[in-house]
Amino acid sequence: MVITIDGPAGTGKSTAARGLAARLGFEVLDTGAMYRAVALAAMRRTISLHDAEALSELLRNVRLDFRSGQMLLDGEDVSTAIRQPEIAQAASQVAAVPLVRQHLVRLQRQAAEGRNIVAEGRDQGTVVFPDAAVKFFLTASPQARAERRRRELASRGLERDLGDILAEQAERDHRDSTRQVAPLTPAPDAIVIDTTHRSIDDVLALMEQYVRPWLTR
Repeated sequence: MVITIDGPAGTGKSTAARGLAARLGFEVLDTGAMYRAVALAAMRRTISLHDAEALSELLRNVRLDFRSGQMLLDGEDVSTAIRQPEIAQAASQVAAVPLVRQHLVRLQRQAAEGRNIVAEGRDQGTVVFPDAAVKFFLTASPQARAERRRRELASRGLERDLGDILAEQAERDHRDSTRQVAPLTPAPDAIVIDTTHRSIDDVLALMEQYVRPWLTR
């Protein structure tokens, strides 16, 4: 069974995916981490984030594995390294390259084969798993999302100006929602949840209400 959770950054996708998976006994597939790992690999090799041919060659020569909550790049745990702000911005750029998306969509589908998965990202319900049992799309106000991002960075010792975060967030939203391949948008049958004024427990309880009936079918 596949459950998808899509939405822009700062809406609580990752926290919701981990929480829902824990409640259901499912595994989590963090697809955003995969794009970040590709961006990290490209930056380490000084490859342009817009060079489709070079990125395609890169993907043929690196190994990406996401398991047990860890993102592995050629066997190296890069879970912490990919959470840097510059990697998040770079990930959005490589995600706009069709060849990169095609490669990672294939890997994501392979990762879900024969497993109960909560897959979170930006195109899980629309492109990667269009036949998923239940699809969610999380939203939140720009201010709430930026505040969450600032708190997350502060917890890792990174102090950022809220205005800068809002500006980067708006730029990424525009890039993600206007790209030609797999733009960020809710699937027609997605359940949209605004997390602005909801606690994570409220969000998880609501999600569970929609998912539980499917488990007994």
